[in-house]
Amino acid sequence: MADSVVLDPVDLDILRLLQNDARTTYRDLAAQVGVAPSTCLDRVTRLRRSGVILGHQLRLDPARMGRGLEALLSVQVRPHRRELIGPFVERIRALPESRALFHLTGPDDYLVHVAVTGTADLQRLVIDEFTSRREVARVETRLIFQQWECGPLLPPAPTPVPTSAPPPPSPSASGG
Repeated sequence: MADSVVLDPVDLDILRLLQNDARTTYRDLAAQVGVAPSTCLDRVTRLRRSGVILGHQLRLDPARMGRGLEALLSVQVRPHRRELIGPFVERIRALPESRALFHLTGPDDYLVHVAVTGTADLQRLVIDEFTSRREVARVETRLIFQQWECGPLLPPAPTPVPTSAPPPPSPSASGG
């Protein structure tokens, strides 16, 4: 696991704003977080070098690209051995229908997010690219009706340090 990076409030503001719009200019970004453009550039460069910022992505609408049906495929691989998993992962990542691939714990080994043209295309994909593979023991398909983006990723809030509570009052000796 990678070491976490210490981020101050300005860094967090920069990350929040860039996650909402990665095309924001350094001048606009600097004005919004209250620093000079050169300082803003230095901070973004530091965030890239430290691995906090991994890159920029172009998001496309699968439906407008002719892939209006999205699904999640839960895949169980048996036997779950490294010599089978490597080629499986490479093949699934290379499929034009694959949007994301997750290696999991639990009864399913992988979760694959796919975008296809329709149900016939989904059936073809499942049969030809998944269940036909000797290492795939089971595939379960779930259609995605709707998807929402969530808020920007920020580090967890610091855990408050518990303060010791005063001891409870002792019972009075008078009894009453």
